Amino acid sequence: MGIRLPSILLNAKQILKTQALSTRNQSDVPKGHIAVYVGEIQRKRFVVPISYLKHPSFVDLLNRSEEEFGFRHPMGGLTIPCREDAFINLTARLHRS
Repeated sequence: MGIRLPSILLNAKQILKTQALSTRNQSDVPKGHIAVYVGEIQRKRFVVPISYLKHPSFVDLLNRSEEEFGFRHPMGGLTIPCREDAFINLTARLHRS
């Protein structure tokens, strides 16, 4: 029998479009969304609505990103240095609000 994920994570997985960095490119980002790279060691690409960028919790992540990377992001796009599960949890909460 497989592992059951909490419904909040299942919802987040439906909301966020994720895939390995090597198989995606910038042309697949829909209008009104932004691609971000998330993770502390291995980074995954997430596509999120730009409306998330003004939410205080997301702004905190952006500030952490600025402190760590400045304007030099190693992935070539916005890189957020946080655990993937924490990011999924945050975006699931933002989607519900």
